[in-house]
Amino acid sequence: MTVEQIGMAAKEYAAKIQETDIYRDYCKAREQIKKDPELYAKVNEYRRATFELHNYTDQDQLFDRMDAYEKEYESFRENPLVENFLQAELAFCRMMQELNILILDHLDFE
Repeated sequence: MTVEQIGMAAKEYAAKIQETDIYRDYCKAREQIKKDPELYAKVNEYRRATFELHNYTDQDQLFDRMDAYEKEYESFRENPLVENFLQAELAFCRMMQELNILILDHLDFE
């Protein structure tokens, strides 16, 4: 099999992913949140803060940072558009993780 053939198979794989309810729900939720650019910017800020918190290495201050993070975004997460988008995004990310694990499980990769 050539790299071109694998590329074509990958495109077919991506098309199959686009047909899933999980991906469609994510796209709908993303479209809804993007209708409000200010809210979408705040969602992206929240996502950056989440990423930074997950990658924070100073264990002495981690609890305080987590507490401040939760307080700062508590009311923000109560917005149904935000919560719907974040849940849809999480479901899509989990699906992609599971699919990637499935692929790697069938390869001899260390």
